[in-house]
Amino acid sequence: MGYTLAAVLALLPARATAVVGELVPEVIEWNRGPLGPLAGNPLDDPRTEVIQGDVAQIIRDSNGRFDAILLDVDNGPDALTQRGNGWLYTPAGLAACYRALRPGGALAVWSVGHDRIFEGRLRAAGYAPSTHPIAAHGSKGRRHVVFLGRRK
Repeated sequence: MGYTLAAVLALLPARATAVVGELVPEVIEWNRGPLGPLAGNPLDDPRTEVIQGDVAQIIRDSNGRFDAILLDVDNGPDALTQRGNGWLYTPAGLAACYRALRPGGALAVWSVGHDRIFEGRLRAAGYAPSTHPIAAHGSKGRRHVVFLGRRK
């Protein structure tokens, strides 16, 4: 709902670009309308490029384009919101992400829980993986995980 983009923009230099892939056109409309002010209108930032489409296709079409890819499309690699998203977490999907990253770039995947198998998949795909537990928003004691894979 724009909060992740707002946080990314706060860290990026003035000449950077944040590319947002969104499958659902209504989500883009909501973020340009009533939800926009809640996150500080990040879609109005000139550094933001919004592509209405499947993030998997955007990744496939983007060899060496990104310094970082942040995936927050599901509840994690093993808790899909849409069956088709499973490809992103497969060896083929992770390889496509690797190709879309510049050398030294990073893939970050938010997950509702830890998954040692996914961490192994990152390693097998050529990433230097690490796992970062984070506090769940508004929850006492509940932890989510961000998997980070650094492209070598």
